[in-house]
Amino acid sequence: MAPHFIRNLIPRREKRAEGRPLLEVLASLTWIQWGHFWSGWLAWTCDAIDFFSVSLSVSHLQTQFGRSTHDITTAITLTLLFRSAGAIIFGILSDRYGRKWPLVFNLLMIAVLELGSGFVQTYHAFLGVRSLFGIAMGGIWGLAASTALENLPVEVRGLASGVLQQGYAVGYLLAAVINLTLVPETSSTWRSLFWTASGISAFSAFIRLLLPESEVFLRAKAAERARGGSTKKKTQIFIHETWEMLKRHWLLCIYAILLMTGFNFLSHGSQDLYPTYLTAAKLFSDHNATVATIIGNCGAIAGGAIAGWLSQYIGRRLTIIIFVLLIGAFIPLWILPTSFGALAAGAFCIQFGVQGAWGVIPIQLAEISPPAFRATFPGVAYQLGNMVSSASAQIEATGAANLHTTIKDKNGNVKVVSDYATVQGILIGVVAAFVLVITIIGPENYGSHFEKSKAAFEEGAGRGELVEDDGAVGADGSSTDSRPTSVKVVDEKRSTPEPV
Repeated sequence: MAPHFIRNLIPRREKRAEGRPLLEVLASLTWIQWGHFWSGWLAWTCDAIDFFSVSLSVSHLQTQFGRSTHDITTAITLTLLFRSAGAIIFGILSDRYGRKWPLVFNLLMIAVLELGSGFVQTYHAFLGVRSLFGIAMGGIWGLAASTALENLPVEVRGLASGVLQQGYAVGYLLAAVINLTLVPETSSTWRSLFWTASGISAFSAFIRLLLPESEVFLRAKAAERARGGSTKKKTQIFIHETWEMLKRHWLLCIYAILLMTGFNFLSHGSQDLYPTYLTAAKLFSDHNATVATIIGNCGAIAGGAIAGWLSQYIGRRLTIIIFVLLIGAFIPLWILPTSFGALAAGAFCIQFGVQGAWGVIPIQLAEISPPAFRATFPGVAYQLGNMVSSASAQIEATGAANLHTTIKDKNGNVKVVSDYATVQGILIGVVAAFVLVITIIGPENYGSHFEKSKAAFEEGAGRGELVEDDGAVGADGSSTDSRPTSVKVVDEKRSTPEPV
């Protein structure tokens, strides 16, 4: 008999059959639910605009500071290294105090530091600001994902996960469009990209400010007040339950970090130096490199949405496996051609695979995480994986600097260029194989009702206990059920027994 992790790749028919049709669920969503989802999506989109401002400005920054590509990519490495600190800080604040204000403050920090990046005059000042930016950036993903997904019905979370994650591709696309249209028309050149990105992040903070706290969190707080819990006591319980969670789930923590290390190598290895690869190794103009980047991100958006939707029917891990196999199939098209059309098609296809696999990650991590810590756990795992993969751009730059090939320019002259194509092809191929293996052997908790769990400041949260007395009424007459009405389910419908 096949191992369990192979046999459970596809969810059991009973699990896939339960719930309402997708269109019916979408039609039933309230404006608040839509607002929470799109505010999380917008926050993640801003995060990408701010981050990829450096990737799209490498050549301008080289000229500004008189530094090599390797030196400029140090800023990318430092940003990725410090993101784990932000994930821990803002994840803990969110799981302890709520989703709203930590995200608002986080976005405002992003806006201020992105604005400062556009004003620096020296290379070392630029590195310093981008390091601080990394701390702020690290908090966004966990907070955005929990804000967007936890108030939605289970039936729509797969699709929502794919759309949410591709906010990152949309952000990259918007940054590329700004770089293509605004930057060449302004005297401040690359700085205008950073300033525009800062304004968009501030706008995102304003949107989140207008929306209420997550309903799941409001009900958990109401239930705790009804039991007479004080702020000091809740903090003590939160610390105790966090320690309890770590003792119980340390192996899951290691697995999640390994998974996210592979995924971050996939995304950063295929995106961060892609414009540089096209200009340095394929001799594209900056304009054509930006257009190819935009086309690639269109593939990413399509892949993420399709994969998220598909995962609702065939399971999270199997969807990831299919899209990772697509990555391997499209690597030759991504690196071998020399014409714009073929390379743009390769960019579309490779990002369709990379970001398709990524589109399942928000819901996969949310479902396997200890449910009370679904802001901290996924966010920290994500950013620790980012930290491990932080040198991907420098690995590619160093490899290409030591590996050369020849190519004919538009005049037919043979030129020696850095062989980014071979370096990136090898890196992505090896990482894709690693992600394939780690996904196959990993856990899956398809269709998890994590909204039923206790909040992190309630006793028993670290053990994954569920809210008791569903629908009970507190002393003030309010419901003590911590699940939002929109995601409650009929218990009889969900109690289909597993076949023996």
